[in-house]
Amino acid sequence: MAKFTVPVRQGQELTTTVQDLTYEGMGVVKVDNYPLFVDNALPGEEVTVLVTRTNKQYGFARVTKRLTTSPDRVAGEFADYLQTGIAPLAHLKYSAQLQFKQDQVKHLFAAQHLDTPVLPTLPSPQQTGYRNKAQIPVQMINGTLTTGFFRKRSHHLVPLTDFFIQDPRIDEIIVTVRDILRDLDVTAYDERTRRGLLRHIMVRRGHTTGEVMIVLVVTRIVPMLKQAAQLIEKAVPDLTTLVWNVNAANTNVILSGDNQIISGPGYIEDTIGERRFKISPQSFFQINAAQTPRLYAIAQKLAEFTGHETVIDAYAGIGTIGLTIAPQVDHVYGMEVVPEAVADAEANKALNRIDNADYVVGTAEDVLPRWQQQGITADVLIVDPPRKGLAESFIATVGAMKIPRVIYVSCNPATLARDLVRFQALGYQATSPTQVVDMFPQTPHIESVTRLDLR
Repeated sequence: MAKFTVPVRQGQELTTTVQDLTYEGMGVVKVDNYPLFVDNALPGEEVTVLVTRTNKQYGFARVTKRLTTSPDRVAGEFADYLQTGIAPLAHLKYSAQLQFKQDQVKHLFAAQHLDTPVLPTLPSPQQTGYRNKAQIPVQMINGTLTTGFFRKRSHHLVPLTDFFIQDPRIDEIIVTVRDILRDLDVTAYDERTRRGLLRHIMVRRGHTTGEVMIVLVVTRIVPMLKQAAQLIEKAVPDLTTLVWNVNAANTNVILSGDNQIISGPGYIEDTIGERRFKISPQSFFQINAAQTPRLYAIAQKLAEFTGHETVIDAYAGIGTIGLTIAPQVDHVYGMEVVPEAVADAEANKALNRIDNADYVVGTAEDVLPRWQQQGITADVLIVDPPRKGLAESFIATVGAMKIPRVIYVSCNPATLARDLVRFQALGYQATSPTQVVDMFPQTPHIESVTRLDLR
C-alpha cells in the first residue's frame, strides 16, 4: 500500500473555498480530499488560510484574509466567543443556525439508513442571554484574579465579562463577585502547582423567579471567605443563597459533593409551566428556561396520554419532566444517578402536591432490570439521557419488558441515530417525525424529541 502523504504542511498559506460546516460549527476546506478545519469560516466563502496543524486524517487552519462573505454571516466581531467555544455559531444568521441543526440530524439519520423524517428546528424565544447557569473559571493573569473562558482545546483563559448567551444579570453578578475577591487578594487555583484558593464562580438565576444562587468553588475554607460572604451579601441584593463548594481534588470535575451553605436555604426555585422546582448546586435543570416548556409540551403531545398510563421517567433529574406530566397519567416512576437530584425530586413532588410519582437513586441500566424483576411494567418510557445516549443493556431491557411506547428526548443526534437503530432491531419503529428544538442558540448543540412504538 502506498504511503499517504499529507498534501499540505504547517505554515503553508492557500486560497480556497469553504465547503461545509462541521458539527462543531467549524468551516471545512479540502485539499485533495484532505480536510482542514477553520474557525470563523462559512460555506461558500472564498478565504486565504494559514495551515496551523496537521495529522494523517485532518488539519487545522486559520483565516488570514476573507475574499468573499457569506450572505449568512452576521456582521460583528465574535472572535472571543468562537475561540472559546462559548458561541461557536455566533457569526451565523439565526435562520441558518436552525437549518444547520435540522440538516445535521438528517445527515446522521441518513448515515444510519434511517428513514425518519426530521421537522424544521423550533426556534428559541431568546437567541442570546438565555443561559440560567454559569460556571466560570478563574486564573491569575499578571497577578490579577481574572474571569473568562478557556480557549478551545486548551487551558488558556480568555478574559471575558460579557458571555453573550448568559443571562445578563448573571454576567453582572460574576463581575461583582470577582471584584470583591480581587480586593481581598483571593488567589486563583493553579492546576499545575496545585496552589491557590478559588477554582470557579458558579451562578444560577431563576428565569421566572429571579432568585440567585452563588457558589464559590474553593480548595479550602479560609478566614477571608467569611469577609467575602458579608461583602457579597451586601453587594448582591437579589441573592437567595450563598454556598461554598470545597473541591481540593486534582480533577476537571467542577463541583465536589461538599457544599457548605453560608446563607439562605442552599437552593433556589424556578418554574416550568405550572410547576415550581427547587434547584440545588448539583441539580440538572434545563439551561434555556424560556424554551423548556415548549420542549416538554412536544414530548407530552407525542406521548398521547389518556390518564391511565404508568410512565417510567429515566434520567429523571430533579423531576422536571415526570412532575410536569404526572397530572396527565396514572403513575410516574423515576430514576436518577445523582442522590442530591433524587432528594430534590422528592422535595419538588411535595412542593407541587403530587402524590403519584416515586423516585429512586441508580443508573437507568441498573434500575430498569430491577423493576422488571419486581413486576413493575410501564405503558410509556421517557428517556432524556446525557450525550453518550442509552446503554445497549438498557435498550435490551426495554425490549424485554415490551414497553409499548418510548419518547426519546435527545441532546446528541449522533447517539440518537445509533440508539434508534438498536431499538429497530428489537421491533420498535419511529412513529413520529423527529422534532428538533433549539435549546442552545449560537451553539451547535441539538435537542430533539422522537416517538417510537413497539410493532
